Amino acid sequence: MAEDEEAEVSKLPPDARLESLDERLDRLQQAEAKRTEVVQPNPATRIAQQAFGHLVGAPVGGAVIGWGLDSLAALAGYRTFPLFLLLMLFFGFGVGLRNVMRITKSGSAGKKR
Repeated sequence: MAEDEEAEVSKLPPDARLESLDERLDRLQQAEAKRTEVVQPNPATRIAQQAFGHLVGAPVGGAVIGWGLDSLAALAGYRTFPLFLLLMLFFGFGVGLRNVMRITKSGSAGKKR
């Protein structure tokens, strides 16, 4: 502490110094709480984002796997280009729908069976 602060604080009665310190600590704690406040996500938004991710990600993943299988078949000498791509695309769409139904039935996005 600086000398002038020490002289100023020592002039006050002991209770006033403690009250002053408590007030300053309260103000600093409130300012810190505002600064580090964590916003809780809305559960409905979280479920909607997960559903969208499943409805987009599963078909895209299936299409990529189907394209890879078609490419492997082409290396082996078979012409199956749209076959595996379309089959896996629709399979991925079905998996995405099943996941969305499971998410919405359970009521919470983070719960697993």
